[in-house]
Amino acid sequence: MSRLKQVLMGLNGDEAVAWAVKQCDVDVVAAYPITPQTIIVEKFSEFVANGEVHTEFVAVESEHSAMSACVGAAAAGGRAFTATAANGLALMWEILYIAASLRLPIVMAVANRALSAPINIHCDHSDSMGARDTGWIQIYVEDAQEAYDSTIQAFKIAEHPDVLLPVMVCLDGFFLSHTLQNVKILPDEAVKKFVGERKIPETMVDYFGKKVPVVLNPDKPLSFGPLDLYDYYFEHKIPQFKAMEKAKDVIREVNEEWFKLTGRKYGDGLIDTYAIEDADVAIVILGSAAGTAKSVAEQLRKNGVKVGVVRIRTFRPFPEEGLVEALKNVKVVGVMDRSGSFGAIGGPVFLETRATFYDKSERPVIVGYIYGLGGRDLSPEMVKKVFDELLEIKRTGKVRRTLSFVGVRE
Repeated sequence: MSRLKQVLMGLNGDEAVAWAVKQCDVDVVAAYPITPQTIIVEKFSEFVANGEVHTEFVAVESEHSAMSACVGAAAAGGRAFTATAANGLALMWEILYIAASLRLPIVMAVANRALSAPINIHCDHSDSMGARDTGWIQIYVEDAQEAYDSTIQAFKIAEHPDVLLPVMVCLDGFFLSHTLQNVKILPDEAVKKFVGERKIPETMVDYFGKKVPVVLNPDKPLSFGPLDLYDYYFEHKIPQFKAMEKAKDVIREVNEEWFKLTGRKYGDGLIDTYAIEDADVAIVILGSAAGTAKSVAEQLRKNGVKVGVVRIRTFRPFPEEGLVEALKNVKVVGVMDRSGSFGAIGGPVFLETRATFYDKSERPVIVGYIYGLGGRDLSPEMVKKVFDELLEIKRTGKVRRTLSFVGVRE
């Protein structure tokens, strides 16, 4: 089938996100600068200043205010976006829960950065992983092209009537945010058509005697986030659980629609696999480091070693069904986390993966690795060592340790 002509541009990951937002007809962008996401809102502010978009750009005094402004804009019916990282995301914490609980389809880019202290401006996933239970959908991208594609997809996913949840698009700080890559950009009108206009849901209101749009409107007043105690609070949480589950199908559908439009897709939208069909051992990983893992796997396969890689693209909702299917024939799995969970038996991705297989009668041996904290590079040699350890476990059947730290000076 014929696909749209796309323009090849040299962009870093932050610029790729800004271009995507530019094309999505966003009504409000609320912004506060923090490394390494600042380029996103700087670039977008240029689009605003040049009259290339008709977006209301709100320069706020903190990240807490940025998310609060997005909540107000989205509750009033607008399409809203912001971006942050690390300590900025932590400062938003209170409002992250509010945005999700109010079912507001806000999109936010997170340029992943280590949380202080000590102060560190480089990449790990401690910021977004800390927010994994806030009720936001979380997409982790591998390169700048996927950052562009996923930001556009995020609006369509968030605003789908079966979902209505905010979406976090996570790109590795500096590894992606500041690294120049080739990115194919669609025409503005094609993106606007793909995303469409935001459709506001309606609800029946007794005192109006009819359905009204669920937006802030003085002429048809509704309460957003009122006091909700133990008599109804629990019931009002259940729709969030259901929306997360429904989001899986929507993410898959949007991934396929994007493929038909652009020729690009990312696995099934939830997980992206490499050489997994006949693999004896495999690595499970998120983000940009997946590229390194795939490269090492490719070299090992040239030598006849059956190894594979599973990249989890969507961490929330967690893709347990796809993960079980992808790893059904694998004997040993190494789960690589770019964040820790202090006091737990492993990192967040390891814990979720292990729990997924707990009730399975046949399951692989699963061990965990923590790597790359504070932006430390994951070299091909480090990945090779992980694969070698997994192959040794397969050969001997012995696990020396459940959790290992990769690339730490001893």
